[in-house]
Amino acid sequence: MSKLAVIALGGNAIIRGDERGTIQQQNNNSEDTFEHLTYLLKEGYNMVLSHGNGPQVGNILLRNDAGEEIYDIPQMPLDICVADSQGGIGYMLEKILKNVLKEAGINREIVTIVTQVVVSKDDPAFTNYTKRVGKLYDKKRADELVANKGWVFKKSPKRDDAWRRVVPSPKPIAIMNEKIINDLVNSGVIVIAVGGGGVPVYYDDEGMLRGLEAVIDKDASSSLLASNINADEFYMLTDVPYVYKNFGTPQQEILEYLTKAEIEELIKEKAFGEGNMLPKVQSALRFVENGGKKSIITDASNLENEKFGTRITLE
Repeated sequence: MSKLAVIALGGNAIIRGDERGTIQQQNNNSEDTFEHLTYLLKEGYNMVLSHGNGPQVGNILLRNDAGEEIYDIPQMPLDICVADSQGGIGYMLEKILKNVLKEAGINREIVTIVTQVVVSKDDPAFTNYTKRVGKLYDKKRADELVANKGWVFKKSPKRDDAWRRVVPSPKPIAIMNEKIINDLVNSGVIVIAVGGGGVPVYYDDEGMLRGLEAVIDKDASSSLLASNINADEFYMLTDVPYVYKNFGTPQQEILEYLTKAEIEELIKEKAFGEGNMLPKVQSALRFVENGGKKSIITDASNLENEKFGTRITLE
């Protein structure tokens, strides 16, 4: 039987840190990333791809703001904006990947699923908003938006005179269309799913699905999906070749292999960056705890080279 890999594409796989994010830049970066993935397909892997959407959904929110302020176009809620980004990015990735596969002589069908991800309405995240979205405002405008829209703001860590909207980041508890995703990948289709962490939804008291003004962590949703469809391997592609202990300090140390016990000890030591590597390591650990064979964290350019990457296993 074919091995199944779930591969979470980090933000730099599509837009790099120093770029404006033009469509040509996104096309070029995506093509470069996919060229490094073809070896898995040549080895017979089935594959699910997920992706970040931070820059793209941020731009959608900016268009939301401009449309309302200039043309009185009603703003769309955040769940619609996430779905918007999933569709647009999914289309782009499908097209680029199809072309890369053609050049490599690989014939696979590719499909994007605009994926809803269920969260609990009682998640503690709804009392502690942490995810920054949208543009910066001065205090006066932020106060107006609090009064008119009920938005929550926090001061920017980079500018004392600027405020930015924050939203909840609840934990994913279920992936919609999971069975369909599983059936497709088992028939050899490459599936693009849970983009941007998925569209956040919850069940109300009548059992009806409702959207939420929230953002779900992409790696957490990808890990959950990988576990639920019994993937063999879970890859998280980021902008560094390894996980590092004490990254960016004189005590920085490459971590090539990590077990559950080692990760738990390093988390206690606060050896991972709270807003970047820690969630990735936690997502990798959850996957192997739930039966996955291994998780790998590395950058796309080193994916083929077994000398690079941090490999995470249960023992």
